Amino acid sequence: MIISESRKFIFVAIPKTGTHSVRRALRPHMSEDDIEQVRLFEEKKFPIPELANLRHGHISLAQLRPFLDPAKFESFFKFAFVRNPFDRFVSYCAFMTRKGGEFEKDPRGIMRHILAAPGPRSHILFQPQSSFVTGSDGKLLTDYIGSVEQMQGSYDEICDRIGIPRSELERTNESSRADYRQYYDDSLKEGVAKLYARDLELFGYEF
Repeated sequence: MIISESRKFIFVAIPKTGTHSVRRALRPHMSEDDIEQVRLFEEKKFPIPELANLRHGHISLAQLRPFLDPAKFESFFKFAFVRNPFDRFVSYCAFMTRKGGEFEKDPRGIMRHILAAPGPRSHILFQPQSSFVTGSDGKLLTDYIGSVEQMQGSYDEICDRIGIPRSELERTNESSRADYRQYYDDSLKEGVAKLYARDLELFGYEF
């Protein structure tokens, strides 16, 4: 997450949505008063112990809200990026098994295992995207939601809103895989659709 006092925005870094590319593009426009929390590639923490202790940068707006002045929270431009949940789940499975290469050997087996295992469900990268940008009532707290599928165009719109020059996003932390649809059968499709039903509904995605 990034909170910019100088540009009056809050960037919500939803896992597995190209957040590091966006961070890199935003950093040259940050001032000394702006703060960031991130752990991958480099480590920065918010000066808020309760949030710094989370030890990752994927903070939700609901988590942040109690620590920010209400007027500031309402007036700052809050944005995030989302991704087709079916594609994102494939990315998660590949990322979590990258050291041993299990996903490449048996992608559907790994996907079934992760869907059935209770352990991954508590992992921050596994959480529904909607949980990062909605309040307790389920309504969006953001002012803008960009999409990974039109990432550059979404980022250009964000630049216009926060008053910085448009720039081309770099590809960061990217992996090469086949089209996500090739990894699914009917049972996997049903399982992921059930798991991320709110994401599909809220952000308008389908298989």
